[in-house]
Amino acid sequence: MKKPVLRVQDLTVTFNSVTGNVFHRQERRNRAVDGISFELFAGETLGVVGESASGKSTLARAILGLIKPNRGRVMWLGENLTELDEESMRQRRKELQIVFQDPVASLDPRMTAGDIIAEPLWNFYPNMDRLQVDERTRGMMKMVGLLPNQINRYPHEFSSGQCQRIGIARALVLNPRLLICDEPVSALDVSIQAQVVNLLKDLQKKLGLALIFIAHDLSVVRHISDRVMVIYMGQAMEVSCKESLYRKPLHPYTNALIKSVPLPDPKLAAEARRENWLTGDMPSPFDRPRGCTFHDRCPYRVKRCEADVPALRKMEEGDWVACHRAEDLDLSIEEE
Repeated sequence: MKKPVLRVQDLTVTFNSVTGNVFHRQERRNRAVDGISFELFAGETLGVVGESASGKSTLARAILGLIKPNRGRVMWLGENLTELDEESMRQRRKELQIVFQDPVASLDPRMTAGDIIAEPLWNFYPNMDRLQVDERTRGMMKMVGLLPNQINRYPHEFSSGQCQRIGIARALVLNPRLLICDEPVSALDVSIQAQVVNLLKDLQKKLGLALIFIAHDLSVVRHISDRVMVIYMGQAMEVSCKESLYRKPLHPYTNALIKSVPLPDPKLAAEARRENWLTGDMPSPFDRPRGCTFHDRCPYRVKRCEADVPALRKMEEGDWVACHRAEDLDLSIEEE
């Protein structure tokens, strides 16, 4: 039986906030990631989708050890990363890399493209021959669609799409086995988004990467993911294979996200706006509703939703959902 390379179990990250004054102080807690569990296999892409402030980036940083979780385990090739000391975790980071959201802000403007891409090599292999580093750097530039003769240019001399390619090359120069992409195309033009997504798909196939692709747009995730995890207020609402999720979502929140995707046809877009699939705002993370966290925005809620927290459970089709009414609802999507 195929074993996962990454297993996340009951991962929880809590931030504390103190309000008030010296005479009356109140500590409030924000569970940014609240008991998330999933598995990821070699060569597989898991899309992670949710609105802003749903905990996607916090989840990514907790997996990589950039944020220490309050509870849970991150098992990488059978080893619990949450129990490693600083130096041991540093060595594992050769295998675990991230591509950030803002392609320009994530690059040091004082360094050339070549220096940016080569920096991880110098950090982990300080005795590496300079010619080898230069050869590896130029090879990575070519692999991500950049010209090797651009090696001495600075970030301001590149477009935002090219800057993201530099970030991808930097992340891959150490030959990692897991790549986390934290909304890597949200700051790019639509046409450039497609190019970067296709590049990531090609690189994954060529290098055998396990990939976590984070986005707030389900239409972007659809083209790259094998499975999709939808999270809301730090909790997993649904984990489904791509085909079934876009054909018949199991959770009302997933259904609302799919129907909120902008449509190119003006008539269909106007009709979608009238139906207003996703109403209201996400509650304050410091004042979570009781029961299902989505119940105050859900058109299908019943009394039980307001009192009982739904557990993430496996359905007959093999997909997972956290909804009391999953068996009762037919949320099938008609393809336009």
